[in-house]
Amino acid sequence: MNARILIVEDDEDLRQAVNATAEIGGYDSACAANGAEALRLLGEEKFDAVISDVQMEPIDGHTLLKEIRKTDQSLPVILMTAFGSISSAVEAMRDGASDYLAKPFDAEVLISQLDNWISKSPSLDNDDVVFEDPVSIKLLSLIKKVAASDSAVMVTGESGVGKEVVFKLIHQSSPRAEQTPIAINCAAIPDNMLEAMLFGYEKGAFTGAHKSSAGKFEQANGSTLLLDEVSEMSLPLQAKLLRVIQEQQVERLGSNQLIDLDVRIVATSNRNLKEEVAAGNFREDLYFRLNVFPIAVQPLRARPKDILPLARQAVVRVFGGHSKGMPQFSPAAEHALQNYAWPGNARELDNVIQRAVILCDGVEIDEQHLVFENEPTTELDSSAPVSAQDADSLGEGLRDHERRIILRTLIDCHGSRKEASKQLNISPRTLRYKIAEMREDGIEVPGR
Repeated sequence: MNARILIVEDDEDLRQAVNATAEIGGYDSACAANGAEALRLLGEEKFDAVISDVQMEPIDGHTLLKEIRKTDQSLPVILMTAFGSISSAVEAMRDGASDYLAKPFDAEVLISQLDNWISKSPSLDNDDVVFEDPVSIKLLSLIKKVAASDSAVMVTGESGVGKEVVFKLIHQSSPRAEQTPIAINCAAIPDNMLEAMLFGYEKGAFTGAHKSSAGKFEQANGSTLLLDEVSEMSLPLQAKLLRVIQEQQVERLGSNQLIDLDVRIVATSNRNLKEEVAAGNFREDLYFRLNVFPIAVQPLRARPKDILPLARQAVVRVFGGHSKGMPQFSPAAEHALQNYAWPGNARELDNVIQRAVILCDGVEIDEQHLVFENEPTTELDSSAPVSAQDADSLGEGLRDHERRIILRTLIDCHGSRKEASKQLNISPRTLRYKIAEMREDGIEVPGR
């Protein structure tokens, strides 16, 4: 089935010309003479892209764009106007426009835009993806733009903001999407191991190299490679990485044979790389190689309209992807979620929701079920089966609330470690470790 386009233009001659151009390009199309008519059609039919004039009455193109983004964050919207300017283009992109065309434009340009946005539009059927805040909508627009190229991308942002999600979307939206993406965490692996894992090695190259192994660069040939937290890499290894990126060739450890590469690089960092360069901790030449297209992911507190959708997705994940029977948030809980600063971003939000699901009655998550890591929290219901002596020793912190949960669950399970670990959704080994810590601190734990 051909993709369907909605053309919004108050000039009848131009509307017919754009319609004819779209049909020549192989697209089905519908036309609207103004923004109000366009909104009506969008409510009745599904479209794969919208092409809209800006100067219209009573609803102009920018207003139409904002209305579309209230309900659909991924629909490509291309704005066209005879009054093109840098300021208008910036405003359009800020509001979530996919692209911006100044009249007059050639038919080939329009078809190229449609081909690009419709064929490269990423699938958002991903539990980690939420683009409801205007800040996130703008981010999605940048992702779509850079995905079509092979430029290196540097994704920066605080820990837990979702930099890996950006990497996945860039890959899924790129011409390399059919290939398996490869990722490596540069902060989690010692330097000597990291070099071998990146570049590969031959049998006997070092102690323990019992067989030859392809490195991450070889594995990512024809695909996309994520260098997660690249700023944690040592300076000597940075120099070797720079050479591989510059030459697009890699040499396994213990080998003198060069392997040609076709790898698209996406790097991430939670540091300010300009400051790291100035401090001598990161090579300037590598910085410029990786920072061809910078993408800054804003913290969760800067995109408040994403908070509740992310929270609801977290509840669904706790229930194994099924929404049936899962608790809802009370108005007070929603208010608390939206007014917390989220220093740990989406990762902290996920932890808070997991704890809330355990604490709630299974029907509704209320404010008292939300245990935040960086703010004082309320006591659990005094009817919970925890002794006053235990409560006095536990105190107010996050660890103490976690221990309260464990104690209450163990009592409910009559001391059964196996059953308690299932209800807490943690491994028996983790539960045993936490119980041992509690006993070391003088807390009486039921069962054996």
